[in-house]
Amino acid sequence: MTTTSEAKTGGGARIRVQRFGTFLSGMVMPNIPAFIAWGLITSLFIATGWLPNGILGGFGNADVIGWTGAATSLAQADDGTTFPQYLGLVAPMITYLLPLLIANTGGRMVYGARGGVIGTIATMGVIVGANIPMFIGAMIMGPLAAYLLKQLDKLWAGKIKPGFEMLVDNFSSGILGALLAVAGFFGIAPVIQGLSKALEAGVDWLISVGLLPLASILVEPGKVLFLNNAINHGVFTPLGVQQVAEQGKSILFLIEANPGPGLGILLAFAIFGVGLAKASAPGAVIIQFFGGIHEIYFPYVLSKPMTILAAIAGGATGVAVNVLFNSGLRAPASPGSIIAVLLQTAPDSYVGVILSVIAAAAVSFLVTAVILRASRKRDLENEDAGDLSAAIAKTQANKGKESSVLGTLSAEGVPARDAEVVAEQSSLLTDARPIANIVFACDAGMGSSAMGASVLRNKIKKAGIEGVTVVNKAIANLDDDVDLVITQRELTPRAQERTPSAEHVSVDNFMNSPRYDEVVEKLKNQHAAS
Repeated sequence: MTTTSEAKTGGGARIRVQRFGTFLSGMVMPNIPAFIAWGLITSLFIATGWLPNGILGGFGNADVIGWTGAATSLAQADDGTTFPQYLGLVAPMITYLLPLLIANTGGRMVYGARGGVIGTIATMGVIVGANIPMFIGAMIMGPLAAYLLKQLDKLWAGKIKPGFEMLVDNFSSGILGALLAVAGFFGIAPVIQGLSKALEAGVDWLISVGLLPLASILVEPGKVLFLNNAINHGVFTPLGVQQVAEQGKSILFLIEANPGPGLGILLAFAIFGVGLAKASAPGAVIIQFFGGIHEIYFPYVLSKPMTILAAIAGGATGVAVNVLFNSGLRAPASPGSIIAVLLQTAPDSYVGVILSVIAAAAVSFLVTAVILRASRKRDLENEDAGDLSAAIAKTQANKGKESSVLGTLSAEGVPARDAEVVAEQSSLLTDARPIANIVFACDAGMGSSAMGASVLRNKIKKAGIEGVTVVNKAIANLDDDVDLVITQRELTPRAQERTPSAEHVSVDNFMNSPRYDEVVEKLKNQHAAS
């Protein structure tokens, strides 16, 4: 097994919060398509949607013709007449589907398929025991149930007589799951419901007194330091979905996802920046605004720390506009692309949402422009790409993993700093084993690793090599059945723990790493030898 560098292990409160946020996002992010599907169904079919439909929306419609399905119940109108009441899709999806998906994912992260099953069982008790969407409950019960089952299995590991393993496994999971479901129903659901109500009341109070824009003071610096997942997926998403169920939309989905602040900062660098920052900013605008990958503007902020004030001012302005217009989204906008934001915008909120993006971009642009103009003379005297390259490295250190999109900031491939690092790294892959399965691994298994896998996949295809699979996964989902794992160097030790028999390669730049050519060369030699 070889690695290109010795990864450093981080510590401190920031790293612990980062890991906690990563775990939360690991439960939510794989299920974002389900949130989007629910948001689209809600936008279309509820009573105030684009295509109101009593059957699908669940609000009842006596005028529906040609539908032979049975109504859930009969409801009585104000004039005394009755009409069929349908369950619809909206309520069951938010009540059962979405929380159970999160619970299953969280359970699998802790204890594989068995953890996912028992996490789902236990969460069902919390769902039925409360009258609000149990997203926080799912985030707690899913991993907790899986952890308890894991500890229970350890009690008789290696002590079961051959032939009885399945019997013991199934009944232990079933019994523990039943007990946890009952415990969740009577004990945990009321506690989590109270906590959710308290958080919701706090948010409503901030909105009522006009203080919600101040959340940007925490959110925007948190984004740059990659601490936003703990807030966004741990608080905003659960509360936002609950608000949608009650009000039809939520402003909370726009606090972190608004692409306006990043757009304004990048436009200012494109006009008033110098060196690599100025040259790369126009391309970064497209990735950030339309692709929704906000992390690409973080190095610009770190290269000019004062511009964090621009991000805060722009974020607060966007929130203030949404508060003023009472606008919101129907579901999370993930990634934070303007396309995703507009697709999830409630029908009555387009003016407010669009103005919030424009206003946020304008304010962050103006503040950044003032900061850049004030230091422009000094920057021109020392014009080079080093500042941005160092900021890119700092951004990746803050994130705790490599980011492929940051590689696109380099106008000429790998920055000089990275080339020096590569030259110092222990050189070549071994020839100890053939390579057929390659996995790019990062914290969430999406975004950065997906783009890195795409780059290597294209290189392998151009080289005419067949029979090699290249996929991307979260480190938590790695299995020790792969041949080669490619990670950012700070994540390599964690990947090695999950796949000790695989060969490991660490890179500094998922988009432009010279290690890809080394991998392709080995594959060519391997292919020629066969």
